[in-house]
Amino acid sequence: MVIGQIILILISYISNTIQRIYLVLTYNIKKISPLHLRVEILSGEITFIMTTFQNSLSFYIYASIGGTLFRQIFKKLLKRMFRKNILSNDKNFEFIIITMSAQRLETIGRHIRLSTQYKNEQQQPQYRYTLPNGNLTNEQREFYEKNGFIVIRNLISPETLEQFNKRFQDICTGKVPTFGMTIMKDIAIAKSEFVDGEKAITKIQDFTLDDELFQYCCLPEIIKYIENFTGPNIMAMHTMLINKPPDPGTQTSRHPLHQDLYYFPFRPADRIVCAWTAMQHIHRDNGCLVVLPGTHKGELLEHGYPKWEGGVNKMYHGIQKFDPNAERIHLEMWTGDTVFFHPLLIHGSGTNRTEGFRKSISCHYADSAGEYVECDGRQELISKEVTAVFKKRTGVEDARFEDIWRIKSRLVQGERINL
Repeated sequence: MVIGQIILILISYISNTIQRIYLVLTYNIKKISPLHLRVEILSGEITFIMTTFQNSLSFYIYASIGGTLFRQIFKKLLKRMFRKNILSNDKNFEFIIITMSAQRLETIGRHIRLSTQYKNEQQQPQYRYTLPNGNLTNEQREFYEKNGFIVIRNLISPETLEQFNKRFQDICTGKVPTFGMTIMKDIAIAKSEFVDGEKAITKIQDFTLDDELFQYCCLPEIIKYIENFTGPNIMAMHTMLINKPPDPGTQTSRHPLHQDLYYFPFRPADRIVCAWTAMQHIHRDNGCLVVLPGTHKGELLEHGYPKWEGGVNKMYHGIQKFDPNAERIHLEMWTGDTVFFHPLLIHGSGTNRTEGFRKSISCHYADSAGEYVECDGRQELISKEVTAVFKKRTGVEDARFEDIWRIKSRLVQGERINL
């Protein structure tokens, strides 16, 4: 096909060139001005360009190959004219014509290359939320770019998750110290004298200093995906093992719709991601995650305590205003399934309507080159609450929100740059 295009171009080129040469040679040069002659020759170039502009490939061949042949023929033509002293009154005419033709052809070729490059760039998908550093396929990256989350099935083995479950039980029964951890209880059972052990604790946060549980943050199965979101320098910023209790009828086991970035004093948001793994079969009956796809493309919204009749757990802040008709997806997950999601993705979890506890484990990761930011305005409430709890536990009165995150975060891979 390309050979055929070249032949067509040459035929067009030869016929137009012969026509231009004949007209030039049959003109009475003495009776016309050099300007008139220039116009006549350049009109031949224009005719040739319009003829060969049928497709970009043929046009490119003209610019790179045909242009050279065009100049060579004109050189021979002009030399013949000089031998006959036809242009003896303008010794610089040959140089002007050849130089001008070369410049025009070079400009045309550059425009074609730039046009082709722009077209190729337009065809390439533009990725904002993911990096080509891990194990996500282009289809998976495009799904995350559009929706703000992606579920990887059977990522973590049941045997590995059982080790974390055993560690959780040892923490609940007091067999291991809980230094640096935040132990939380559901508001419905927090003051009960009849609940102990695993049933008394509904969440453990900040387990980065516990080497057993911190192994979850370093699992190679997870890190190879995390690199797609954070890059190679990875910090574990926020960790949780959630033991959602059966709801006593107050609906306090549910978590209001929220954005995780609301809790974080570091940026950029696009280099933060959560890995959330089901430690058992999680479905709508026992309170699976619910996400609003595409909301990661929006801004950080205003949060606060929802006005629920049964009460709300401490720091379970929710978005105050959102579209109630927005699409929602309930993520049913099986043991080992892991969802990765953006910190601006609106999500929450429903009530546990079963008789058993529902367990999951998670870690928020960030690029260590990120920066801490001031948390005022929409993050002022949560920053004050967290700082107040920290001061009460440690006695450090001048602690800042940023300081708390520096203490409880831990390097997973690469270099600790800023965070």
